[in-house]
Amino acid sequence: MDNFDFDIAILGAGPVGLALAIGLSKLAEKQSANSTQALRIALFQGKQVPIPPEKDTRVLALNHGSRVFLESLEAWPNKSTDIKTVHVSQKGRLGRTLITDSEMAVPRLGSMVSYAYLHQSLSTRLANTSVTILSGELASAQAPAQDDAGQNMAGTLVTQGDQQYRVRLVIQCDGLRAQDIQRQYDQHALITSVYVRYPQPGWAWERFTQEGPLAVLPHPIFPGAQSIVWATNPAKAKQLLDMPEAEFEQALLEHFGDRLGRFTLAEKRAIFPLHLNVNTHTVKPNMVVIGNAAQTLHPVAGQGLNLGLRDVATLLNCLAPWFNHVQQDVQAFLMRYQEARSIDRRITWELTDFLPRVFTTKNPLVEHACGLSLLAMDMAKHLRQPLTTQLLQGFRP
Repeated sequence: MDNFDFDIAILGAGPVGLALAIGLSKLAEKQSANSTQALRIALFQGKQVPIPPEKDTRVLALNHGSRVFLESLEAWPNKSTDIKTVHVSQKGRLGRTLITDSEMAVPRLGSMVSYAYLHQSLSTRLANTSVTILSGELASAQAPAQDDAGQNMAGTLVTQGDQQYRVRLVIQCDGLRAQDIQRQYDQHALITSVYVRYPQPGWAWERFTQEGPLAVLPHPIFPGAQSIVWATNPAKAKQLLDMPEAEFEQALLEHFGDRLGRFTLAEKRAIFPLHLNVNTHTVKPNMVVIGNAAQTLHPVAGQGLNLGLRDVATLLNCLAPWFNHVQQDVQAFLMRYQEARSIDRRITWELTDFLPRVFTTKNPLVEHACGLSLLAMDMAKHLRQPLTTQLLQGFRP
């Protein structure tokens, strides 16, 4: 008897944790066909407060690569809206870039999905696996595990409330803030949804301004509506939050322009602070950190969850050989994962850190250079393709 309660413990049941649990269960099914002992996987989730999907209007932008991955898990939600064209511009300066699905030879650049429907789809798929789901207080891990005499043992102790479990491998994706690299942007994001007079189905806009980027995205729940992510300084964000609806709609029109016509609010407004948090090293003894627990990014270009899902896909590939013999030390497989993810993670967090800062310098020379860069990328496919590929599917060695 090995005295382990579980082979793998997943801490966190957001989209990344759920997708990982499904992917690991598929690996376990393959392994069990050649073994007499099934792998034991547990998902530790906090206390759940169900919100009906129709009342949870949070939305997410998922790129083409993320959709392909979620479809391979049979967990794509039944409601989504395609993004086929992305328009990138800078307020008050010459230059813009258009990115299209046909140019990239994909059926769509990405999709907008409801957070609630995605979570529901992942949860439904997970319910049809052998993964043990443990709900309760936020779980924590202590490595290494110790016996009653205080001697180190193999594995890690996971604590949830007054319960403890000894596991071989802990995967942390609970969204706890990373610590190695931190930046406060002095920006808040205002999020809401609006109806427009002249909707353009399949189009998304990223407009850079001196205050911060403004994203106008097709809404996956409200037909003909747009999801708004407006980054600005904290004082301006609070002002936008509190102003009367008609005044806010006019402010948005003046900030974005009139290409979509008049804006009409479709739901309440909310604001939250923006910051960068990155763990440069994601592996500890018998433990790996992924998703928002490893990096929290500026929302520009919508890369956060996409990067987390790429963490999941790579970790599944790196752990697959370990599944054949989980008694062996997992550390070499985890180090292989950390190395495999290092370039893509760095490119993505540095890019999403650079863009909102370079466009807000208020330096005319820098602003003109940014505008010329957008113009050059629009005129030359080979200049915009590396950036487009990174945003579409991440770096692939």
